[in-house]
Amino acid sequence: MTSAPTSLLTGRPLDGRVAVVTGASSGMGAATARRLAELGAAVAVVARRREKLEALAADIASRGGQVLSLPVDVTDRAAVHTAAGQVANTLGPADLVFNNAGVQLISAIDELKVDDWQRQIDLNVTGVMNVIAAFLPHLTAAAEGGKPADLINTSSIAATRILEKYSIYSGTKAYISHLTRLIRVELGPKNVRVSAIEPGMVDTELPNHVTDPDASDMMAGLLRDIECLRDTDIAETVAFITALPRHVNISELTILPTAQAV
Repeated sequence: MTSAPTSLLTGRPLDGRVAVVTGASSGMGAATARRLAELGAAVAVVARRREKLEALAADIASRGGQVLSLPVDVTDRAAVHTAAGQVANTLGPADLVFNNAGVQLISAIDELKVDDWQRQIDLNVTGVMNVIAAFLPHLTAAAEGGKPADLINTSSIAATRILEKYSIYSGTKAYISHLTRLIRVELGPKNVRVSAIEPGMVDTELPNHVTDPDASDMMAGLLRDIECLRDTDIAETVAFITALPRHVNISELTILPTAQAV
């Protein structure tokens, strides 16, 4: 039996907010962009896949949302900085950043799939850092002006679990979780909220990129045997974190399907 979609918030608690969502062309990013717009935020959607991004932007606009589509690869530092300027000029400076772009490429370490290793490091680590570098001035300015300011990084339960063949992916997510803790120490006193979300199994297209048979079978089994998280569950979680009073910061949140054991 599938439960009803998650919906904790009503009304427009995010009116006046300017949100940036990376990895927005599908899955958690697309769902979160839609939900933030429904709750009143102007939303800039960022991803590589132009057609999917433009379809998302059209959908948000058709529902009355204010949206800016930015087809950008977050591993390109200069392009991300240019995008930050476009957001400021079109929607206003961002005060909510969902730093969500990532990739999962699972393999045994002795397979030496070094191109896959590098791709994960480039996107899951360098891409995240590029977004922080481009938008942090927006966030600190918003906080100085008395507005809520949120940086939410997508990590994973793989950051803390010991999972065979996940060494590189888990390493990148461990970096993101600990980075979030460390930069919160610096930014919290400046009234910028910093959060990490560590999801378990989410029913998105991410497992489609997994080519390792063992990992693929494990994910397929979870999707078959239990009710996994949906992208809308993550979207509502992000919305809840950002709709809290300015003095409240959920710094780290692990979210699992109830029936997922590991």
